[in-house]
Formats: sequence, structure tokens, C-alpha cells
Amino acid sequence: MKIEEKLLYGQLEKALLEGNTITLSETTRSKITECYNFLKEFSADKVIYGINTGFGPMAQYRVDNSSLPALQYNIIRSHATGAGRPLPDIYVRAAMTARLMTFAQAKSGVHPELTDLLENMINLEIYPLVPEHGGVGASGDLVQLAHVALALIGEGEVRHKGQWRPTAEVLAEHKLTPFRIRIREGLALANGTSVMAGIGAINAIRAERLLHRAIHASVWINEISSSYDDAFSEVLNNIKMHRGQRTVASLMRTMAEGSSCMLKRENKLYSGDNNEKVFSHKVQPYYSLRCVPQVLGPIFDAVENAKEVTLNEINSACDNPVVDPDSQNIYHGGNFHGDYISYEMDKLKIAVTKLTMLAERQLNYLCHDRVNEILPPFLNMGTLGLNYGLQATQFTATSTTAENQTLSMPMSVHSISCNNDNQDIVSMGTNSALMTATVINNAWQVMAIEYMALAQAVDCLGIAPQLAPSTRRVYDEVRRIFPAFREDLPKHRDIEALQQFLMNSKI
Repeated sequence: MKIEEKLLYGQLEKALLEGNTITLSETTRSKITECYNFLKEFSADKVIYGINTGFGPMAQYRVDNSSLPALQYNIIRSHATGAGRPLPDIYVRAAMTARLMTFAQAKSGVHPELTDLLENMINLEIYPLVPEHGGVGASGDLVQLAHVALALIGEGEVRHKGQWRPTAEVLAEHKLTPFRIRIREGLALANGTSVMAGIGAINAIRAERLLHRAIHASVWINEISSSYDDAFSEVLNNIKMHRGQRTVASLMRTMAEGSSCMLKRENKLYSGDNNEKVFSHKVQPYYSLRCVPQVLGPIFDAVENAKEVTLNEINSACDNPVVDPDSQNIYHGGNFHGDYISYEMDKLKIAVTKLTMLAERQLNYLCHDRVNEILPPFLNMGTLGLNYGLQATQFTATSTTAENQTLSMPMSVHSISCNNDNQDIVSMGTNSALMTATVINNAWQVMAIEYMALAQAVDCLGIAPQLAPSTRRVYDEVRRIFPAFREDLPKHRDIEALQQFLMNSKI
């Protein structure tokens, strides 16, 4: 893909999750060169932070001209101090892409050879070792980005084709030359929000897919229970002014088209022919079936906002200082501060936890014979008492939902002053993004178990031919991975396989 200075959301999804190559346009590259040339001329006789001063609290100390290249290498090497597990490749790819887009704004003063190398490493899937712990989110992701920078100067380790190897060895194999620092590239590489923004973008994309699966599951469970369809009618939901609620209801109506399982209230209760004293069918189903637009609507809005905020961050100049050839000036400030991402990830993980809770309650409805009144206990198609159906599988969903509830405590309010009180209010944005990633992954596990239960419920009732075409397609897909069962067998591999299928396919 040819990329201008701004990345579109669809391009971002293709670059990160579908592995499309990215190439900055010649226009963008020319602007990067122009910015570098301006910085080179402008900085010749001026005091500029991070070019001829120390970093952070050390900014009060001037650095001799003879030591300026060493200054830039020192910030990379000194800050490559992360700890914990290496970030998965997908997050590192996202962080590197976000950093490339920061430089594409042509406000960082980096040499174009740096963006060329970064672009090549992304496209060749050469991923630096970036530990999960270390950043406080202001001055951005200093520690994690220093590990990315370490690879760009030919040091440290990278993961390539599934193996950890010395960076220099892999670069040489692809005839790539480690980057040589010119003016301020060490600081430009390490200072900014690219790791949290990259992980945040993956979270937003996966949360959006998760939401669509939750909407489809909610249509499916209403088909199984033969619910009245007015709960997601256009008139009812458009009376509320929230975009998310209206959109979810509209999607539910579309997904339910062609179903012969749903009931029309006007036919069963409004016709004047119903003389029951105690109604054999629920007049109104439980909230987890009836209030889906009202529960998932706010989650839709949260996901949409997360998509917008993460994309805006990726398309921003987020380092310091900012080099602006247009106004012929260099500006010192705090664009590296990660609160936009931190807040958004906190909101997103709360939203996804609520989605997980809805899925768990819907699963409980399917498993609880005294609640649904139409299905065997735990969807057990074997011998009651001898076999156990999905009884223990529900334990996993309940446990995982509880973990999400605990992880939903906001991270952005946990600012702790550090760096000799220079960084006296920080975002903890990368921590927030990583916790959100865990919440989303947990939610996919619960969703996989719910889909197992939905398919089993259809077979318990023998209603596959009556399902809406869209639901029937998903039912068939699930059954190819997880066949109907009567005998008790381990299901952890089934959960994993179904989770991977649901995560990596689109409705």
C-alpha cells in the first residue's frame, strides 16, 4: 500500500492484521527530507532540547559538540531496560507502523534513511524484541521504543520467521544497513506514544469484530428462545437518540432477516385470540435477550471512539520537540503524553467487560433448564446424570468473566511521579493498552464458549432449518469446528480452535 502522511482506518487494519506491505509516498518522503534539512540548518547555533542538552532532568546540562552523536546512542542504549515477556509480533508490528506514521508527519527532523529502514523491517517482518513492562506513558513509551530503536541501529535481538536472532545478522541477511544517527534520531525514536497507540489500534479492531460477534450471538439466542422481535424494532430503538443503540438494533434486524424462529407480538398477543390465563411463552424475555441494543449500543459507541482516538494518535506527531519547517521554528511541549490512549483503553476494557458479562449471562440462560424451560440442563444431549454437557465449560466462562471484571479497574488514574519528578504526572498508557488486550482476549474465550452453546442448543431443539440465513451460516461454520456431542470429552482444544476462527474471520 502506498501511504501518504495520514493512514486511513481500512489501511491500518490491512497493514496490521492482514500483513499488507506499506510504502510512504514520494511526496511524504520529500517532506521528511525537507524537515531534516531545516533542522540541520536551524540547530547549528541554538540550544535545543535533546540535540545539545541532556534528556529529562539532565536537560539543564549542555552537551559538547564532540559528544552529540554519543548522546543519541546513549538514550537508546540506556533506556532499553524493559522487563517481562516479549510483546507478540502483532503488537510490535503495530508499534513500528505507528512510529513510521509519526515520522510521516514530517515534524520529527529525522533523516529519510531512518524511515526507509523502518519501512523495510515492517514489510520483511523483522520485529525487535520489546519487553511488555517499562513504559509509564509519558514521555510516551520511552523504554519500549528504545528497544525498537536498538534494532534500528543494528543492536539487540529481533524475531524473524518465528526465531529470535541477533539484529545485525538478520539485517545483513537482507542487505540492510543499520541506521547511523545524524542529529536527533535517538530521541525521535524513543520519545512518543507509538507502542500504546499501536496496541490500542489492535485492541480497537479486535473489539469491533468481537462486538459484531456479540450482536450475532444475541440474534441467535433470541431465535433459540422464540423471542418476540419488537425488542430490536426500528420504532422502539429510534425513540432513543443514541447512535450505538440504533445501529445495534438495525444490525440485529438485518441478521434476523429470513428467520422463522422469531415471533410477532401482533400475531400471538395482539390478535384478540389468546385466552391463556398463565402464558406458556414469556411475554417478555430476560434482559440479556431483550435489552441487547441498550447494552451493546454504548459498547458500539465506545468502540467507535476508540477507533477514532487511536487512529488520530497514530496520524499525529507525538515526539518532542516538534520540528516545523512551515513556521521555521522548533516547539517544546508534551505531545508524547499518552492520556488520550490511556483513557480510551480504560473505557474500552470496561465496555468489553460489559460485553463479556452479557455473553456469560446468555450462556447461563442456555445452560439453565429452569430459566430457559426448553433445553436440557447444560445442553446435555447424553444421559442426564451420567453425562455433563457444557456444565464445566460454563465454569471457564464464569471464571474468565470475573477476571475481566477485576481487570477493568482504570489504569489511567494510577499516575506515579518518577524521573526525579520531571515526569510528575504520567498516563500509564501502555499498561492500560496491554490490560485491555488481555480483557479482549478473555472476552473472545467467553464468546467461543457461548457459540459452542448456541450451536448445541440448535441441535437440542432441531431448529437449524428455521434459522435466519446469516445465523445458519455461522451455525454451519461452528459445527465444522465443534461437532454436536453426546459423550463427555475434553473441550479446551475446541474452545481454542473456535476462538481463533471467530477472531480471525469477519461476519
